[in-house]
Amino acid sequence: MRIRINEKAAVIEGGLTLGAVAERHKAGADILILNGFPAVADTELNDGDELFLIRRGEVPTEEDLEGLMASRHTPGVHARLKRASVGIAGVGGLGSAVAVALARVGVGRLIIADFDVVEPSNLNRQQYFIDQIGSYKVEALACNLLRINPYVTVEAHRLLLGPENIPAVFSGCRIVVEAFDRADMKAMLVNSVLESMPDCTVIAASGVAGYGPNNSITTRKVSRRLYLTGDSVSEAEPGNGLMAPRVGIAAHHQANQVVRLILGEDL
Repeated sequence: MRIRINEKAAVIEGGLTLGAVAERHKAGADILILNGFPAVADTELNDGDELFLIRRGEVPTEEDLEGLMASRHTPGVHARLKRASVGIAGVGGLGSAVAVALARVGVGRLIIADFDVVEPSNLNRQQYFIDQIGSYKVEALACNLLRINPYVTVEAHRLLLGPENIPAVFSGCRIVVEAFDRADMKAMLVNSVLESMPDCTVIAASGVAGYGPNNSITTRKVSRRLYLTGDSVSEAEPGNGLMAPRVGIAAHHQANQVVRLILGEDL
């Protein structure tokens, strides 16, 4: 019979149980998933079954994790994501969520830059934990990303970005995500990249506050090397603050546009 074990093709004789195959292919596995659902060891297998055999608490090897991700993305797509380097300027609500999404899809190198620390008020929308309050954001985020995917390279810069250091910090990146809160910093980042990094594209954001309609957040191409995500209208103000759901929608727009650009797609 032909089956798949942890996303790899395998051939077994008929009449075997899930437990017997687990003992042969991953001794000590204590979580047995059959065709997407937990199953017991004495379940008899059929042709075409898909198995996931897991040892509780075990971190997959890089080869195993790469194989699992490649099977989800298709090998050619995953290989291109793995070769990519992406810069993220600011790792608050937008930037931290973008970074998490890109680490999960396996972008090979993430360069993150911010000078700020995690504050209690950040926890309503940013990808940090309560025990990280007071930590520098780039250091806390690097730890979180490596817990998600230990085989992604995370380069963390704890500094205030400006025109004088942006080209050096994001050297080698073909894409930089703008994820600042302040309008003046947004404009500075966009202008600096477009003027000083001729091979780099910026994915910026404007208008992500409040709890307005989901679909008012869009991504549009402003120029050859600039994309803008958001509704371009909403601002943080009393009664219309920055909140996790809408910030997350915008961040995932940005992350998805990163993926599209890496894979050669436009809007």
